[in-house]
Amino acid sequence: MRVVGVIDIGKTNAKVAVVDLDRFEEIAVRKTANVVQTDGPYPHFDVEHLWSFVLESLAALNAGHAFEAISITTHGATAVVLDANGSLALPVLDYEFAGPDSLAAEYDAVRPPFSETGSARLPMGLNVGAQLYWQQKSFPAAFARVASILTYAQYWTYRLTGALCNELTSLGCHTDLWNPRAGTYSSLVEGQGWRPLFAPVLKASDIAGNLLPELCSETGIAPGTPVYCGIHDSNASLLPHLLTRASPFSVVSTGTWVVMLAVGAEPKALDERRDTLVNVNALGDPVPSARFMGGRAFQLLLADRTVPAAPETQAAVASAGHMLLPSVPEGSGPFPAFKAMWTTGERELDPEERFAVVSFYLALMTATCLELIGARGDIVVEGPFAANDSYLRMLKAATGRPVFGDPGNVTGTSLGAACLVKDSSPRTGVQPVAGDVPESFVDYAKAWRKAVQVRADKEKRP
Repeated sequence: MRVVGVIDIGKTNAKVAVVDLDRFEEIAVRKTANVVQTDGPYPHFDVEHLWSFVLESLAALNAGHAFEAISITTHGATAVVLDANGSLALPVLDYEFAGPDSLAAEYDAVRPPFSETGSARLPMGLNVGAQLYWQQKSFPAAFARVASILTYAQYWTYRLTGALCNELTSLGCHTDLWNPRAGTYSSLVEGQGWRPLFAPVLKASDIAGNLLPELCSETGIAPGTPVYCGIHDSNASLLPHLLTRASPFSVVSTGTWVVMLAVGAEPKALDERRDTLVNVNALGDPVPSARFMGGRAFQLLLADRTVPAAPETQAAVASAGHMLLPSVPEGSGPFPAFKAMWTTGERELDPEERFAVVSFYLALMTATCLELIGARGDIVVEGPFAANDSYLRMLKAATGRPVFGDPGNVTGTSLGAACLVKDSSPRTGVQPVAGDVPESFVDYAKAWRKAVQVRADKEKRP
């Protein structure tokens, strides 16, 4: 199999890509916004809009490239509840909806400890267990009709094949539903009586089934085309490196969330208060991880004022000590309770300087997360930040370790999902960040850390 269609649904945008496995690169892509609807019982993903987009895109792209397999990757923190007819029993909840917080005390009394799941307690619907608990308590009649619970990527697998399944990387993504060390469902699933509702667990690289005949007719894709089980997006970014790079190393997957996964990490006690957690990789192994909303921060802070900073501007900003201190947005990441603060008036910065300050902030948040999870060895940046020179150079200065990026590949998730296909022969196009970073960058990183620590000491926060 040399041509793979990849369905890649991120929190902000969704796309369907054609991946050429011989070249191991995307050769065509179609995109759409991932729309959240605000009607109905709560904010929810517009899965029918996405489904129409997926089918139209598969048909259009297959006409020029003839898919031989289909693979799927999606954001995490999302579950789908189906009734006995395979229809939605309840809308697919947007994990940024704060409704589950209304039952936080009740949920905290039944959720498993961090030591069991490696899943940090997160706000809103970021713990899938909290979503399900809130749905069950708030909509008991609808929840009583639930016959199957699916992780999000596998919902799309089901739409394509009719096969019901779940998968390890999605179950092991701060859900509270999985015990990554034991490789079993958590005590929450058993305690709430949900175990019979969960579809069988497959590996991401298993073939869930073939594309349904009626969808082959609609899209023009050949009958018998296999559909792979699918994978959580951050683990999709990790997979090509997991298959080709020697441990230890870290992958920084950037998008709406910046997720750090440390392979071969130094053993460290993780602090769930600081958004560290244990993910499960595509091979089924636990991986120390951390996260913050870096892409969302970039969007909030820069909006349409994105003017990349030239090296001389970066140097000037570092020397002047213009800084942004955590945290944007609040509520997650290594400093969840900190309010953002500019050390100099942000209005005094021109667009290029502002870009440098924001990029430095994101790099230093990344470096903090990597330290918290005991990361060692090379640092590989995937996604949009892999093309941000300001970010890459400050990350290199702050960690003192080799940093790799791939400016030509703005997202690694689609290629990672294509790696699930048998005999895919993955390659990575990452290149080391060249040259030495100025000493002023190293000094800037030290000063930023000191300023954050002063605030932490003053406010008595971790």
